[in-house]
Amino acid sequence: MINTKDLRICYDKQVVVEGLNVCIPIGEITALVGSNGSGKSTILKTLSRLMKPSHGHIYIDGKLLHKQSTKQIAKQLAILPQNPTAPQGLTVYELVSFGRFPHQKGMSSLSAKDKEMIFWALEVTGIIEFADRPIEALSGGQRQKAWIAMALVQETKIIFLDEPTTFLDMGHQIEVMNLLQKLNEEEDRTIVMVVHDLNHASRYAHHMVAIKKGQVINTGTPSEVMTSSLLRSVFGIEADIIVDPRSGKPLCLPYALCDANEVQQNHLQVV
Repeated sequence: MINTKDLRICYDKQVVVEGLNVCIPIGEITALVGSNGSGKSTILKTLSRLMKPSHGHIYIDGKLLHKQSTKQIAKQLAILPQNPTAPQGLTVYELVSFGRFPHQKGMSSLSAKDKEMIFWALEVTGIIEFADRPIEALSGGQRQKAWIAMALVQETKIIFLDEPTTFLDMGHQIEVMNLLQKLNEEEDRTIVMVVHDLNHASRYAHHMVAIKKGQVINTGTPSEVMTSSLLRSVFGIEADIIVDPRSGKPLCLPYALCDANEVQQNHLQVV
Protein backbone atom coordinates (compact mmCIF):
# COMPACT_ATOMS: atom_id res chain seq x y z
CA MET A 1 0.00 0.00 0.00
CA ILE A 2 1.05 3.58 -0.70
CA ASN A 3 -0.14 5.97 1.98
CA THR A 4 0.49 9.52 3.10
CA LYS A 5 0.40 11.09 6.55
CA ASP A 6 -0.40 14.78 7.08
CA LEU A 7 1.16 15.77 3.76
CA ARG A 8 1.68 19.46 2.99
CA ILE A 9 2.84 20.39 -0.53
CA CYS A 10 3.92 23.89 -1.51
CA TYR A 11 5.01 25.76 -4.61
CA ASP A 12 7.54 28.26 -3.28
CA LYS A 13 5.71 29.41 -0.11
CA GLN A 14 2.18 28.88 -1.38
CA VAL A 15 0.44 25.87 0.16
CA VAL A 16 -1.25 23.79 -2.55
CA VAL A 17 -2.10 20.67 -0.54
CA GLU A 18 -2.60 20.60 3.22
CA GLY A 19 -3.08 17.66 5.64
CA LEU A 20 -3.31 14.99 2.94
CA ASN A 21 -4.01 11.49 4.25
CA VAL A 22 -4.69 9.06 1.43
CA CYS A 23 -4.20 5.34 0.81
CA ILE A 24 -3.52 3.87 -2.64
CA PRO A 25 -4.28 0.13 -2.81
CA ILE A 26 -1.67 -2.14 -4.36
CA GLY A 27 -2.69 -4.31 -7.32
CA GLU A 28 -5.50 -2.01 -8.44
CA ILE A 29 -6.08 0.92 -10.79
CA THR A 30 -6.57 4.19 -8.92
CA ALA A 31 -7.82 7.35 -10.63
CA LEU A 32 -7.25 10.83 -9.19
CA VAL A 33 -10.06 13.12 -10.36
CA GLY A 34 -10.89 16.75 -9.82
CA SER A 35 -11.25 20.06 -11.64
CA ASN A 36 -8.35 21.99 -13.17
CA GLY A 37 -6.04 23.38 -10.49
CA SER A 38 -7.37 21.05 -7.79
CA GLY A 39 -3.91 19.61 -7.02
CA LYS A 40 -4.22 16.22 -8.72
CA SER A 41 -0.96 16.42 -10.69
CA THR A 42 0.86 17.95 -7.72
CA ILE A 43 -0.20 15.04 -5.53
CA LEU A 44 0.84 12.52 -8.20
CA LYS A 45 4.27 14.14 -8.58
CA THR A 46 4.77 14.09 -4.83
CA LEU A 47 3.69 10.45 -4.49
CA SER A 48 6.22 9.55 -7.20
CA ARG A 49 8.97 11.66 -5.56
CA LEU A 50 9.25 14.20 -8.37
CA MET A 51 8.34 16.77 -5.71
CA LYS A 52 9.22 16.84 -2.03
CA PRO A 53 6.53 17.67 0.54
CA SER A 54 7.23 20.47 2.99
CA HIS A 55 5.63 18.46 5.79
CA GLY A 56 4.41 14.91 6.36
CA HIS A 57 5.45 11.53 5.03
CA ILE A 58 4.84 9.09 2.18
CA TYR A 59 5.14 5.36 2.75
CA ILE A 60 5.44 2.44 0.32
CA ASP A 61 4.90 -0.90 2.03
CA GLY A 62 5.56 0.81 5.35
CA LYS A 63 8.89 2.33 4.29
CA LEU A 64 9.48 6.06 4.03
CA LEU A 65 9.69 7.08 0.37
CA HIS A 66 12.18 9.93 0.86
CA LYS A 67 14.58 7.82 2.92
CA GLN A 68 15.28 5.50 -0.01
CA SER A 69 17.83 6.06 -2.78
CA THR A 70 16.81 7.16 -6.25
CA LYS A 71 17.83 3.79 -7.67
CA GLN A 72 15.81 1.93 -5.05
CA ILE A 73 12.75 4.01 -5.87
CA ALA A 74 13.27 3.51 -9.62
CA LYS A 75 12.99 -0.24 -9.05
CA GLN A 76 9.68 0.19 -7.24
CA LEU A 77 7.82 2.80 -9.26
CA ALA A 78 7.84 4.37 -12.72
CA ILE A 79 6.40 7.76 -13.60
CA LEU A 80 5.01 8.98 -16.93
CA PRO A 81 4.60 12.77 -16.63
CA GLN A 82 2.18 14.87 -18.63
CA ASN A 83 3.35 15.62 -22.20
CA PRO A 84 6.83 14.02 -22.00
CA THR A 85 9.31 14.97 -24.73
CA ALA A 86 12.24 13.11 -26.25
CA PRO A 87 15.35 14.40 -28.08
CA GLN A 88 14.98 14.80 -31.85
CA GLY A 89 15.89 11.67 -33.79
CA LEU A 90 15.64 9.27 -30.84
CA THR A 91 14.18 5.93 -31.93
CA VAL A 92 11.46 4.03 -30.11
CA TYR A 93 13.95 1.30 -29.17
CA GLU A 94 16.39 3.85 -27.76
CA LEU A 95 13.68 5.58 -25.74
CA VAL A 96 12.42 2.33 -24.25
CA SER A 97 15.98 1.23 -23.44
CA PHE A 98 16.34 4.18 -21.04
CA GLY A 99 13.90 2.41 -18.75
CA ARG A 100 16.57 -0.21 -17.99
CA PHE A 101 18.85 2.33 -16.31
CA PRO A 102 17.95 1.31 -12.71
CA HIS A 103 19.06 -2.25 -13.47
CA GLN A 104 22.40 -1.36 -15.08
CA LYS A 105 25.74 -1.03 -13.34
CA GLY A 106 27.70 2.11 -14.11
CA MET A 107 27.96 2.83 -17.83
CA SER A 108 27.64 -0.83 -18.91
CA SER A 109 25.97 -1.63 -22.20
CA LEU A 110 22.60 -3.37 -22.48
CA SER A 111 22.68 -6.98 -21.29
CA ALA A 112 20.80 -9.88 -22.87
CA LYS A 113 18.17 -9.50 -20.10
CA ASP A 114 17.85 -5.77 -20.86
CA LYS A 115 17.25 -6.44 -24.56
CA GLU A 116 14.78 -9.21 -23.76
CA MET A 117 12.80 -6.83 -21.55
CA ILE A 118 12.84 -4.08 -24.19
CA PHE A 119 11.45 -6.35 -26.89
CA TRP A 120 8.87 -7.72 -24.43
CA ALA A 121 7.67 -4.18 -23.63
CA LEU A 122 7.50 -3.27 -27.33
CA GLU A 123 5.52 -6.43 -27.96
CA VAL A 124 3.05 -6.04 -25.10
CA THR A 125 2.36 -2.39 -26.01
CA GLY A 126 1.88 -3.31 -29.68
CA ILE A 127 4.60 -1.08 -31.13
CA ILE A 128 7.39 -3.53 -31.96
CA GLU A 129 7.04 -2.72 -35.66
CA PHE A 130 8.04 0.88 -34.86
CA ALA A 131 11.20 -0.04 -32.91
CA ASP A 132 13.55 1.70 -35.36
CA ARG A 133 11.28 4.64 -36.09
CA PRO A 134 12.00 8.12 -34.63
CA ILE A 135 9.64 9.09 -31.81
CA GLU A 136 8.53 12.24 -33.64
CA ALA A 137 7.36 10.11 -36.60
CA LEU A 138 4.73 8.34 -34.48
CA SER A 139 1.10 9.28 -33.96
CA GLY A 140 0.03 10.58 -30.56
CA GLY A 141 -1.30 7.21 -29.44
CA GLN A 142 1.79 5.34 -30.65
CA ARG A 143 4.05 7.85 -28.93
CA GLN A 144 2.17 7.42 -25.65
CA LYS A 145 2.57 3.65 -25.92
CA ALA A 146 6.32 4.10 -26.40
CA TRP A 147 6.53 6.05 -23.15
CA ILE A 148 4.44 3.41 -21.39
CA ALA A 149 6.82 0.75 -22.76
CA MET A 150 9.74 2.68 -21.27
CA ALA A 151 7.97 2.65 -17.89
CA LEU A 152 7.30 -1.08 -18.24
CA VAL A 153 10.94 -2.09 -18.75
CA GLN A 154 11.80 -0.63 -15.35
CA GLU A 155 10.05 -3.76 -14.02
CA THR A 156 8.29 -1.79 -11.31
CA LYS A 157 5.08 -2.94 -9.70
CA ILE A 158 3.76 0.64 -9.57
CA ILE A 159 3.22 2.98 -12.54
CA PHE A 160 2.17 6.63 -12.12
CA LEU A 161 0.67 8.40 -15.13
CA ASP A 162 -0.35 12.06 -15.38
CA GLU A 163 -3.26 12.39 -17.83
CA PRO A 164 -2.14 9.56 -20.15
CA THR A 165 -4.89 10.25 -22.72
CA THR A 166 -4.43 14.03 -23.07
CA PHE A 167 -4.59 15.25 -26.72
CA LEU A 168 -5.51 11.76 -27.99
CA ASP A 169 -8.59 11.10 -30.10
CA MET A 170 -11.31 8.80 -28.73
CA GLY A 171 -9.95 5.68 -30.42
CA HIS A 172 -6.42 6.17 -29.09
CA GLN A 173 -7.79 7.06 -25.65
CA ILE A 174 -9.58 3.71 -25.43
CA GLU A 175 -6.51 1.95 -26.81
CA VAL A 176 -4.25 3.41 -24.09
CA MET A 177 -6.79 2.76 -21.33
CA ASN A 178 -7.26 -0.83 -22.50
CA LEU A 179 -3.49 -1.28 -22.39
CA LEU A 180 -3.31 -0.01 -18.80
CA GLN A 181 -6.16 -2.33 -17.83
CA LYS A 182 -4.32 -5.24 -19.45
CA LEU A 183 -1.11 -4.41 -17.56
CA ASN A 184 -3.06 -4.37 -14.31
CA GLU A 185 -4.89 -7.63 -14.95
CA GLU A 186 -2.17 -9.68 -16.64
CA GLU A 187 1.03 -8.17 -15.20
CA ASP A 188 -0.32 -7.27 -11.74
CA ARG A 189 0.85 -3.66 -12.12
CA THR A 190 -0.53 -1.07 -9.75
CA ILE A 191 -1.70 1.88 -11.86
CA VAL A 192 -2.14 5.35 -10.36
CA MET A 193 -3.28 7.98 -12.83
CA VAL A 194 -4.66 11.47 -13.08
CA VAL A 195 -7.73 11.34 -15.34
CA HIS A 196 -9.87 14.19 -16.65
CA ASP A 197 -12.55 12.02 -18.23
CA LEU A 198 -14.79 10.87 -15.37
CA ASN A 199 -16.30 8.09 -17.44
CA HIS A 200 -12.85 6.70 -18.24
CA ALA A 201 -12.00 6.87 -14.54
CA SER A 202 -15.22 5.08 -13.61
CA ARG A 203 -14.92 2.43 -16.29
CA TYR A 204 -11.29 1.47 -15.77
CA ALA A 205 -10.47 2.25 -12.13
CA HIS A 206 -11.16 0.08 -9.12
CA HIS A 207 -10.53 2.99 -6.77
CA MET A 208 -11.20 6.72 -7.22
CA VAL A 209 -9.91 9.70 -5.25
CA ALA A 210 -11.86 12.94 -5.71
CA ILE A 211 -9.81 16.07 -4.97
CA LYS A 212 -10.81 19.71 -4.55
CA LYS A 213 -8.40 22.52 -3.65
CA GLY A 214 -5.76 20.06 -2.49
CA GLN A 215 -8.11 18.12 -0.23
CA VAL A 216 -9.52 14.63 -0.64
CA ILE A 217 -13.31 14.96 -0.75
CA ASN A 218 -14.10 11.27 -1.15
CA THR A 219 -12.42 7.95 -1.94
CA GLY A 220 -13.80 4.55 -2.81
CA THR A 221 -15.18 2.55 -5.70
CA PRO A 222 -16.57 4.40 -8.73
CA SER A 223 -20.11 3.76 -7.45
CA GLU A 224 -19.22 5.34 -4.10
CA VAL A 225 -17.48 8.38 -5.58
CA MET A 226 -19.53 9.15 -8.71
CA THR A 227 -22.58 10.69 -7.08
CA SER A 228 -24.61 13.71 -8.07
CA SER A 229 -23.78 15.54 -4.83
CA LEU A 230 -20.03 14.98 -5.25
CA LEU A 231 -20.14 16.18 -8.87
CA ARG A 232 -21.84 19.36 -7.70
CA SER A 233 -19.27 19.88 -4.94
CA VAL A 234 -16.08 19.00 -6.83
CA PHE A 235 -16.90 19.99 -10.41
CA GLY A 236 -19.78 22.45 -10.00
CA ILE A 237 -21.99 20.55 -12.44
CA GLU A 238 -25.44 19.04 -12.52
CA ALA A 239 -25.31 15.54 -13.94
CA ASP A 240 -27.40 12.43 -14.30
CA ILE A 241 -25.72 9.24 -13.13
CA ILE A 242 -26.74 6.13 -15.05
CA VAL A 243 -25.41 2.58 -15.03
CA ASP A 244 -23.31 1.47 -17.99
CA PRO A 245 -25.13 -1.61 -19.34
CA ARG A 246 -21.81 -3.19 -20.37
CA SER A 247 -19.63 -2.67 -17.32
CA GLY A 248 -22.18 -2.02 -14.60
CA LYS A 249 -20.15 1.08 -13.64
CA PRO A 250 -21.69 4.56 -13.21
CA LEU A 251 -21.70 6.95 -16.16
CA CYS A 252 -21.79 10.73 -15.79
CA LEU A 253 -24.09 12.73 -18.11
CA PRO A 254 -23.54 16.43 -17.32
CA TYR A 255 -26.26 18.85 -18.39
CA ALA A 256 -25.79 22.15 -16.49
CA LEU A 257 -23.54 24.24 -14.25
CA CYS A 258 -24.38 24.78 -10.58
CA ASP A 259 -24.55 28.23 -9.01
CA ALA A 260 -21.80 29.10 -6.50
CA ASN A 261 -24.05 28.86 -3.41
CA GLU A 262 -25.21 25.38 -4.37
CA VAL A 263 -21.63 24.24 -4.94
CA GLN A 264 -20.64 25.46 -1.45
CA GLN A 265 -23.66 23.81 0.15
CA ASN A 266 -22.93 20.49 -1.54
CA HIS A 267 -19.25 20.73 -0.59
CA LEU A 268 -20.20 21.02 3.09
CA GLN A 269 -22.62 18.08 2.79
CA VAL A 270 -20.05 15.82 1.07
CA VAL A 271 -17.26 16.71 3.52
